[in-house]
Amino acid sequence: MANQDTIQKTLTVALLLCFICSVIVSAAAVLLRPMQDANKDQDRKKNILLAAGLYQEGIAIEDQFAVIKPRLVDLETGTFSPEADTVSFDQRKSAKDVNQSKALSSDEDKAKISRRENQALVYIVEEQGEFDKIILPVHGYGLWSTLYGFVALESDLNTIAGLGFYEHGETPGLGGEVDNPRWKAFWPGKQVYKDGAVAIQLIKGVVDPRSVDSAYQVDGLSGATLTSTGVTNLLQFWLGQSGFQSFISNFKTGKA
Repeated sequence: MANQDTIQKTLTVALLLCFICSVIVSAAAVLLRPMQDANKDQDRKKNILLAAGLYQEGIAIEDQFAVIKPRLVDLETGTFSPEADTVSFDQRKSAKDVNQSKALSSDEDKAKISRRENQALVYIVEEQGEFDKIILPVHGYGLWSTLYGFVALESDLNTIAGLGFYEHGETPGLGGEVDNPRWKAFWPGKQVYKDGAVAIQLIKGVVDPRSVDSAYQVDGLSGATLTSTGVTNLLQFWLGQSGFQSFISNFKTGKA
């Protein structure tokens, strides 16, 4: 009997198996995409709620998010954008598109992001029809990675309600302490602006409550000087003139 185990047949079987497996993987990716997108949207909303101190365990995220209204902001004019499609808007994609972003000079680029998107998606919190908080997206480079997060401001648009990062690659136990609830608890009540300039910053060591600047200072991350500097820089960028400061000023006076 002739040997049936030829190289050609072995390769044919291997190729067929590869083809079948690739079809299965591709089909699974397509079929699971809606579920993945839904989970991603839920995670984003949860992080927005967490940053504002609004998240409650055991209550549906969609129900909690009902008090939040997404709005597009034109960062060039500091006003709400007439383009109201907040569902499909992709801020990260916009930042990479030369037609939807601006290149930053070395002097402007405090957050080390190279380009700044022309529009940003902000989240307005209303309680019983009254403005209560606003949640702003922020991002900037730390030690090893770009940190992506949200900072929430109280209705005076100067007092921080909370800060949280939902994506980063900083060193666990050092820069990764940005995820530590104890450190995040330092932020509520801190002030952003002093005499019209962004004053909020992380300092080396522990804030002295007797200092006249204590309202603008947060304890730095122990052993993570560069991550601490990165957090300060990204907040000062996004809350400054290159970021949301013009919009905040216009919103406060009803001109947004």
